[in-house]
Amino acid sequence: NNLSDARYCAGMGADKLTFLLDPALPGHLDTKTVKELVGWIAGVELIGEFEQLNAHEINAIAADCALDAVLLRSPRTAEELAEIAPPVYLELSPESKTPAQPLPDSVVGFIIELPGPVSQETLAALRRIASERPLWLGPGLHPDYARDLAGGLPLAGLSFPSGDEVKPGLRDFDQLEAVFEALETE
Repeated sequence: NNLSDARYCAGMGADKLTFLLDPALPGHLDTKTVKELVGWIAGVELIGEFEQLNAHEINAIAADCALDAVLLRSPRTAEELAEIAPPVYLELSPESKTPAQPLPDSVVGFIIELPGPVSQETLAALRRIASERPLWLGPGLHPDYARDLAGGLPLAGLSFPSGDEVKPGLRDFDQLEAVFEALETE
Protein backbone atom coordinates (compact mmCIF):
# COMPACT_ATOMS: atom_id res chain seq x y z
CA ASN A 1 0.00 0.00 0.00
CA ASN A 2 3.04 2.28 -0.14
CA LEU A 3 6.22 2.89 -2.07
CA SER A 4 8.50 1.87 0.83
CA ASP A 5 7.01 -1.64 0.92
CA ALA A 6 6.96 -2.02 -2.85
CA ARG A 7 10.59 -1.01 -3.30
CA TYR A 8 11.84 -2.95 -0.25
CA CYS A 9 10.14 -6.17 -1.33
CA ALA A 10 11.18 -5.82 -4.98
CA GLY A 11 14.74 -5.17 -3.81
CA MET A 12 14.68 -8.23 -1.52
CA GLY A 13 13.80 -10.46 -4.48
CA ALA A 14 10.01 -10.67 -4.21
CA ASP A 15 8.56 -11.97 -7.44
CA LYS A 16 4.98 -10.84 -6.79
CA LEU A 17 3.41 -7.73 -5.25
CA THR A 18 -0.25 -7.48 -4.33
CA PHE A 19 -2.29 -4.32 -4.11
CA LEU A 20 -5.60 -4.01 -2.27
CA LEU A 21 -7.92 -2.80 -5.03
CA ASP A 22 -11.37 -3.66 -3.68
CA PRO A 23 -13.09 -0.71 -1.95
CA ALA A 24 -14.50 -3.23 0.57
CA LEU A 25 -10.98 -3.81 1.93
CA PRO A 26 -9.50 -1.48 4.54
CA GLY A 27 -6.56 0.43 3.14
CA HIS A 28 -7.52 -0.18 -0.49
CA LEU A 29 -5.80 1.84 -3.20
CA ASP A 30 -7.29 3.52 -6.22
CA THR A 31 -6.01 2.57 -9.65
CA LYS A 32 -4.17 5.90 -10.08
CA THR A 33 -2.10 5.25 -6.94
CA VAL A 34 -1.29 1.69 -8.02
CA LYS A 35 -0.09 2.91 -11.41
CA GLU A 36 2.13 5.51 -9.70
CA LEU A 37 3.61 2.88 -7.35
CA VAL A 38 4.38 0.35 -10.07
CA GLY A 39 6.14 3.06 -12.05
CA TRP A 40 8.90 2.87 -9.41
CA ILE A 41 9.41 -0.88 -9.47
CA ALA A 42 10.26 -3.48 -12.11
CA GLY A 43 10.57 -7.21 -12.52
CA VAL A 44 7.66 -8.30 -10.32
CA GLU A 45 4.29 -9.83 -11.05
CA LEU A 46 1.48 -7.38 -10.19
CA ILE A 47 -1.52 -8.86 -8.42
CA GLY A 48 -4.75 -7.13 -7.40
CA GLU A 49 -6.45 -8.29 -4.22
CA PHE A 50 -10.26 -8.42 -4.17
CA GLU A 51 -13.01 -9.34 -1.72
CA GLN A 52 -16.48 -8.39 -2.99
CA LEU A 53 -16.25 -7.04 -6.53
CA ASN A 54 -17.79 -9.14 -9.28
CA ALA A 55 -15.89 -10.60 -12.25
CA HIS A 56 -16.76 -7.70 -14.58
CA GLU A 57 -15.49 -5.11 -12.06
CA ILE A 58 -12.34 -7.13 -11.34
CA ASN A 59 -11.60 -7.46 -15.06
CA ALA A 60 -11.99 -3.69 -15.58
CA ILE A 61 -9.57 -2.83 -12.74
CA ALA A 62 -7.14 -5.57 -13.83
CA ALA A 63 -7.03 -4.14 -17.35
CA ASP A 64 -6.67 -0.55 -16.10
CA CYS A 65 -3.74 -1.46 -13.80
CA ALA A 66 -2.19 -3.99 -16.22
CA LEU A 67 -2.36 -6.69 -13.53
CA ASP A 68 -0.71 -10.03 -14.14
CA ALA A 69 -3.12 -11.87 -11.82
CA VAL A 70 -5.72 -11.42 -9.09
CA LEU A 71 -6.03 -12.74 -5.55
CA LEU A 72 -9.55 -13.45 -4.34
CA ARG A 73 -10.16 -13.38 -0.60
CA SER A 74 -13.71 -14.74 -0.68
CA PRO A 75 -15.15 -17.92 -2.20
CA ARG A 76 -16.51 -17.74 -5.74
CA THR A 77 -18.43 -20.13 -7.89
CA ALA A 78 -16.57 -22.01 -10.61
CA GLU A 79 -18.60 -20.05 -13.17
CA GLU A 80 -17.52 -16.69 -11.75
CA LEU A 81 -13.89 -17.84 -11.51
CA ALA A 82 -14.01 -18.75 -15.20
CA GLU A 83 -15.23 -15.22 -16.06
CA ILE A 84 -12.22 -13.52 -14.49
CA ALA A 85 -9.73 -12.73 -17.24
CA PRO A 86 -6.35 -12.76 -15.44
CA PRO A 87 -5.01 -15.85 -13.68
CA VAL A 88 -6.51 -16.28 -10.21
CA TYR A 89 -4.98 -17.03 -6.81
CA LEU A 90 -7.42 -18.05 -4.09
CA GLU A 91 -7.07 -17.35 -0.40
CA LEU A 92 -8.04 -20.38 1.66
CA SER A 93 -9.29 -20.06 5.20
CA PRO A 94 -7.28 -22.02 7.78
CA GLU A 95 -10.50 -23.81 8.75
CA SER A 96 -11.34 -25.07 5.26
CA LYS A 97 -7.85 -26.26 4.25
CA THR A 98 -9.25 -27.33 0.92
CA PRO A 99 -11.13 -25.80 -2.02
CA ALA A 100 -14.85 -26.52 -1.78
CA GLN A 101 -15.37 -27.36 -5.45
CA PRO A 102 -13.59 -28.44 -8.60
CA LEU A 103 -11.76 -25.39 -9.90
CA PRO A 104 -11.22 -24.08 -13.42
CA ASP A 105 -7.72 -24.00 -14.89
CA SER A 106 -7.64 -20.22 -14.40
CA VAL A 107 -6.94 -20.83 -10.70
CA VAL A 108 -3.15 -20.93 -10.60
CA GLY A 109 -2.46 -21.12 -6.88
CA PHE A 110 -3.53 -20.75 -3.28
CA ILE A 111 -2.53 -18.68 -0.29
CA ILE A 112 -3.30 -19.57 3.31
CA GLU A 113 -2.56 -17.79 6.56
CA LEU A 114 -1.23 -19.98 9.36
CA PRO A 115 -0.12 -17.68 12.18
CA GLY A 116 0.68 -20.46 14.64
CA PRO A 117 1.47 -24.14 14.98
CA VAL A 118 -0.63 -26.56 12.95
CA SER A 119 -1.70 -30.15 13.39
CA GLN A 120 -0.35 -33.06 11.36
CA GLU A 121 -3.82 -33.34 9.81
CA THR A 122 -3.64 -29.74 8.60
CA LEU A 123 -0.13 -30.26 7.23
CA ALA A 124 -1.30 -33.35 5.33
CA ALA A 125 -4.25 -31.43 3.85
CA LEU A 126 -1.96 -28.59 2.79
CA ARG A 127 0.52 -31.01 1.21
CA ARG A 128 -2.38 -32.43 -0.82
CA ILE A 129 -3.39 -28.93 -1.96
CA ALA A 130 0.21 -28.02 -2.80
CA SER A 131 0.51 -31.15 -4.94
CA GLU A 132 -2.33 -29.85 -7.14
CA ARG A 133 -1.43 -26.15 -7.42
CA PRO A 134 1.24 -23.87 -5.95
CA LEU A 135 0.71 -22.85 -2.32
CA TRP A 136 1.94 -19.67 -0.65
CA LEU A 137 2.03 -19.24 3.10
CA GLY A 138 1.15 -15.95 4.73
CA PRO A 139 0.49 -13.20 5.47
CA GLY A 140 0.49 -13.60 9.26
CA LEU A 141 3.47 -15.94 9.43
CA HIS A 142 4.97 -15.71 12.90
CA PRO A 143 8.80 -15.90 13.00
CA ASP A 144 8.68 -18.65 15.66
CA TYR A 145 6.86 -21.01 13.26
CA ALA A 146 8.37 -19.88 9.96
CA ARG A 147 11.13 -22.49 9.68
CA ASP A 148 8.94 -25.47 10.65
CA LEU A 149 6.11 -24.51 8.31
CA ALA A 150 8.40 -23.64 5.41
CA GLY A 151 10.33 -26.89 5.92
CA GLY A 152 7.23 -29.04 6.37
CA LEU A 153 5.31 -27.91 3.31
CA PRO A 154 6.14 -27.84 -0.42
CA LEU A 155 5.63 -24.07 -0.67
CA ALA A 156 5.82 -21.92 -3.75
CA GLY A 157 6.61 -18.96 -1.51
CA LEU A 158 5.68 -16.72 1.37
CA SER A 159 3.32 -13.77 1.52
CA PHE A 160 3.85 -10.80 3.81
CA PRO A 161 1.39 -8.07 4.74
CA SER A 162 1.95 -4.48 3.84
CA GLY A 163 2.59 -2.08 6.67
CA ASP A 164 2.05 1.57 7.24
CA GLU A 165 4.77 4.09 6.68
CA VAL A 166 5.81 6.13 9.72
CA LYS A 167 6.01 9.01 7.26
CA PRO A 168 6.36 8.98 3.47
CA GLY A 169 9.40 6.90 2.59
CA LEU A 170 9.99 5.62 6.15
CA ARG A 171 8.76 2.20 7.30
CA ASP A 172 9.64 -0.26 10.08
CA PHE A 173 10.53 -3.66 8.58
CA ASP A 174 11.14 -5.51 11.88
CA GLN A 175 8.49 -8.22 11.33
CA LEU A 176 9.70 -8.99 7.82
CA GLU A 177 13.31 -9.11 8.96
CA ALA A 178 12.40 -11.44 11.87
CA VAL A 179 10.80 -13.95 9.48
CA PHE A 180 13.73 -13.72 7.03
CA GLU A 181 16.16 -14.34 9.89
CA ALA A 182 14.14 -17.34 11.10
CA LEU A 183 14.25 -18.85 7.61
CA GLU A 184 17.89 -18.13 7.01
CA THR A 185 20.11 -21.19 6.76
CA GLU A 186 23.64 -21.18 8.00
